[in-house]
Amino acid sequence: MRHRVASLLPSATEIVCAVGAEADLVGVSHECDFPESVRRLPALTRARLRPARSSREIDGEVRSVLQAALAVYEIELTGLEAARPDVIVTQDLCDVCAVSFDDVCAATTSLVHQPIRIVNLHPTRLDDIWADIGRVAEALGRQAEGAAVVRDLRARSAEIARRSAATAERPRVVSIEWLDPVMLGGMWMPELVEQAGGVPLATRPGDRAPTVSRETLRSLAPDVVLIKPCGFPLERSIEELSILRTSLPWESWRAVHEGRVYVADGNAFFNRPGPRIVESLEILAACLHPGAFSDFRARHRDAVIRLDRDLTRHIV
Repeated sequence: MRHRVASLLPSATEIVCAVGAEADLVGVSHECDFPESVRRLPALTRARLRPARSSREIDGEVRSVLQAALAVYEIELTGLEAARPDVIVTQDLCDVCAVSFDDVCAATTSLVHQPIRIVNLHPTRLDDIWADIGRVAEALGRQAEGAAVVRDLRARSAEIARRSAATAERPRVVSIEWLDPVMLGGMWMPELVEQAGGVPLATRPGDRAPTVSRETLRSLAPDVVLIKPCGFPLERSIEELSILRTSLPWESWRAVHEGRVYVADGNAFFNRPGPRIVESLEILAACLHPGAFSDFRARHRDAVIRLDRDLTRHIV
């Protein structure tokens, strides 16, 4: 049975495509961009934010919208009605990442053409991501395809963990989710760090991303720093490299002096809880153990750079 699927967040769109149901998509969010072919589909959401350039400005605008009891994103109701979905894939994890679950439920009350199944994703750890893939696949009648996708992702993750376990070093790792104010990577990031052969600092699996002070950051003393601002492609993060000297305890960190600060694509990887989370693990493993993962360094050379103390950029 074919479905008419509306996906309201990028990771869900990637899951739908991974289980072989791309042809069932009738609309996506305005941020969905992978695979490239989904860009042709109608955008069913839009941002309420005003144009803002710096990380500080974006953070301020988001906080202002939320304080006004508004959603950061809203649904294009006319487009949703025209798409006539019978399955909507959404999430209730973060109102800053996608349209709110309450807004989705409210919008579906106006879609009277037929019953609609809402598949609500809530991933906080890696096992949740695998479970979400299975639930999307089940909703689309593609249980076998979903199970195959999850088996492959688990196997790839396990192989990376096996290879990283064979390395002698266990670097202490800080992952940065936002630059100004500084927020640290939580949720599934500590698990990725552990599987890549590192020791996560400051957060535990499932934790929300905390906002931290320079004093707290200085006390962490990481061996490796991974910067991957949520929603920022690599080029966008590069635009703000100069603020690292003030937002981070730049001169006091050993990782800075040893040239072990990495900036990665935080839009395509790390912050999307879907199939490419394993590619995120590959990138991280190459950063923590470049000698042991030269294959991943070559594969993802366009998704990450390494910084020296003077902010000179190097290909990993």
